[in-house]
Amino acid sequence: MMALIATIVTISSLFVAFSEGITAQQQENVFVTHSGAVVKTTGDILDPLYTASTVEFDPMEYLRDFNYGRVSQLSDGTTLREFTIIANDDEIMEVSTGIFYNVWTFNGTVPGPTIRATEGDLLRINFINNGSKEHTIHFHGIHPAEMDGVFEPVGGNGGQFVYEFTAGPVGVHPYHCHVMPLEEHIVHGLYGVFIVDPKEERPPADEMVMVLNGFDTDFDTENNFYAANTIPFYYQHHPIQINTDELIRIYVVNMVEFDPINNFHLHGNLYKYYPTGTDLVPSFYTDMITLSQTERGIMEFEYEYPGKYLFHAHKVEFSEKGWTGIFMVNDNEEEKESDEYGT
Repeated sequence: MMALIATIVTISSLFVAFSEGITAQQQENVFVTHSGAVVKTTGDILDPLYTASTVEFDPMEYLRDFNYGRVSQLSDGTTLREFTIIANDDEIMEVSTGIFYNVWTFNGTVPGPTIRATEGDLLRINFINNGSKEHTIHFHGIHPAEMDGVFEPVGGNGGQFVYEFTAGPVGVHPYHCHVMPLEEHIVHGLYGVFIVDPKEERPPADEMVMVLNGFDTDFDTENNFYAANTIPFYYQHHPIQINTDELIRIYVVNMVEFDPINNFHLHGNLYKYYPTGTDLVPSFYTDMITLSQTERGIMEFEYEYPGKYLFHAHKVEFSEKGWTGIFMVNDNEEEKESDEYGT
């Protein structure tokens, strides 16, 4: 009997040691690319197909970064805004810790740049396709058929096309590649935000853009990660700093594929919501909206009390896989001093 127990203990010890060896081996993951570059990671490397380059993307910088283009005036007084957008499909990005993924980018990031104009401006977008596949840019909004980016695929390896149309209507709109298979081009990252401001300006606010997106890193048509602005849990680990009694305006766009709905819940507060942003009067006052693919809108709110407040998808699967963040609400000292002076 004692011999049997000793044998079991010995086998168990060997199993534990063997398991620990396997674990240690799994933790050390080194990949050498075809160009000789060495990539080290604690996770899997997915799709290192073309290059060893890693996309540098800062969700905090993207949050408040608006591209107004190169501005000039035409002879009739119209404002011309010119943009250059370059597509690539050969870049590698660490979309989550240790998870590398072949992203397709506009101007080197996912999402692409947030383009911004005023209603009535003339937009001229110089599109260059440096990818290996055909790509286009399809803007949601109103424009001529030949500017729709659907039936005019732009060839890879330097193909070019100029999109030119008048900005409108007022609101927040997505843009994305519209080459078939469309699902493939979107899930890899070829999308961005297009904001058209009204001629009569909205009230001053701390403005942000949040693109709700996800990544299917094992290619089974189910997303493995979800996020606001690409990196799972980023705004939870790096809370967004805002102030009490200050208007916050968020342009939110849902670009999640494979899931029929997404949503946005705000803690400790409610917000005025403008669907698509096409109306200057809010449609309702709520703390949770539900969005289908490419559905979007504008949220406006102020926090009265300082502190730490969550925002996240109320679809728990999404929030537990990365779509969650924190607003760190700070006392507005300038507002306090103004109130004290006034009294």
